[in-house]
Amino acid sequence: MVSLGPVFGIVLLIIARVSRSAGIGFRFASYIDNYMVLQKEPSGAVIWGFGTPGATVTVTLCQGQETIMKKVTSVKEPSNTWMVVLDPMKPGGPFEVMAQQTLGTMNFTLRVHDVLFGDVWLCSGQSNMQMTVSQIFNASKELSDTAAYQSVRIFSVSLTQSEEELDDLTEVDLSWSKPTAGNLGHGNFTYMSAVCWLFGRYLYDTLQYPIGLVSSSWGGTYIEVWSSRRTLKACGVPNTRDERVGQPGIKPMRNECNSEESSCPFRVVPSVRVTGPTRHSVLWNAMIYPLQNMTLKGVVWYQGESNADYNRDLYTCMFPELIEDWRQTFHYGSQGQTDRFFPFGFVQLSSYMLKNSSDYGFPEIRWHQTADFGYVPNPKMPNTFMAVAIDLCDRDSPFGSIHPRDKQTVAYRLHLGARAVAYGEKNLTFQGPLPKKIELLASNGLLNLVYDQEIQVQMQDNKTFEISCCSDHQCKWLPAPVNTFSTQTLILDLNACLGTVVAVRYAWTTWPCEYKQCAVYHTSSILPAPPFIAQISHRGI
Repeated sequence: MVSLGPVFGIVLLIIARVSRSAGIGFRFASYIDNYMVLQKEPSGAVIWGFGTPGATVTVTLCQGQETIMKKVTSVKEPSNTWMVVLDPMKPGGPFEVMAQQTLGTMNFTLRVHDVLFGDVWLCSGQSNMQMTVSQIFNASKELSDTAAYQSVRIFSVSLTQSEEELDDLTEVDLSWSKPTAGNLGHGNFTYMSAVCWLFGRYLYDTLQYPIGLVSSSWGGTYIEVWSSRRTLKACGVPNTRDERVGQPGIKPMRNECNSEESSCPFRVVPSVRVTGPTRHSVLWNAMIYPLQNMTLKGVVWYQGESNADYNRDLYTCMFPELIEDWRQTFHYGSQGQTDRFFPFGFVQLSSYMLKNSSDYGFPEIRWHQTADFGYVPNPKMPNTFMAVAIDLCDRDSPFGSIHPRDKQTVAYRLHLGARAVAYGEKNLTFQGPLPKKIELLASNGLLNLVYDQEIQVQMQDNKTFEISCCSDHQCKWLPAPVNTFSTQTLILDLNACLGTVVAVRYAWTTWPCEYKQCAVYHTSSILPAPPFIAQISHRGI
């Protein structure tokens, strides 16, 4: 009689190896984890991951012992991915998400717990978005104020780049977490964005339901590195991906400190070259595109300083095209769950103290951030909102004046825009006053500006308003002092011009005013008038 012992042992070993190999590749996408926030109704949240081709995957949403829903799909080739779209859920939680892969008689199960449903916002840009709570004004108070915001969850993408679009993130700095002093103040320019956190916190104060914040930013970067090749081609951007263009700024020495404390030293290097990647599209490929399957409520963006002297004139095309491309990508990546024209907010550049130059391109970039309209939403940038920051200068910032520390006001102004544009709150003023009519009173030597809302004139000087004065085929910008003003009208004195006045501009300088002391505000004193430039018609406009 033949013994079956050795044969039976070999069979068991083979089965065990097949079992292990069938489960090795089964996982959630990198950003699906404990403590995450999934997008609430009316959209459905996308749950996806990787698995064994041909296997069946069942995704179950549970609350306690109750099964809320089940969704079944299969692992597709050649991507080896699986995906389901959950039914729209009301805000709240916590829930558990379970995914089970079945292949023949083998089952493998994944679980993530303490999952909430709410609104998910993606925050991106360069170093002013990357600054952490430990770097801003009143940092200690802000870091201690987290207990009431445990339903505002945070996630931070690692600084990675790629020449090709990646399906998933290769690294994560901070997995989905509840806010703590440690993860909000983890050194300088690392982990969680202060603007992103404060924006989410203000939203939570208003909405009173969970907010998910995804931070994906890198200091010293051009808009080109965050743009797809499609976007750059649409704007005729030259392919100079290897070229490095100088830009004053600071260089975060990210890898020089291993401390886990927020007091980790930071080396400030004034006036250095661009610190982030310069090869076009590499951060789109590695830090944005891999998030495309995520169902989002919207995006907030803080970038532009690096483009003050790099493809500056193309920014007026690149920024609207980036918004359109991100909207399209996230809409299709989420199986249509992210709104095709989701709200997109941004920060108009603040001030920068220059030592050797009177023009660093900031006024032009601020204008180009609005596609040369001066306001948003506009026909080229629908469903957008803007936080004006020209009055938030910080000459004493230890991180350089290009990095002002008042991020609370930036985030507050952003959240006002979100409430009006993203959430449809009526009768909410979210942007400062702009002239709706400009009338030349040539016989009186005056220029009459009629604003679209009531104004408060906080500062009268001879520099904030300027007129373009032309004579003998040459034009020059001259100061135009404020003559008088009323509730919605401001009159400029044109006596400095002995020729023809052809244009007027406001706050058209890198450093328009001192802290919260610009010339024109909304009557609430909260919202400064954005900078503008306009041609003058003798018939008025």
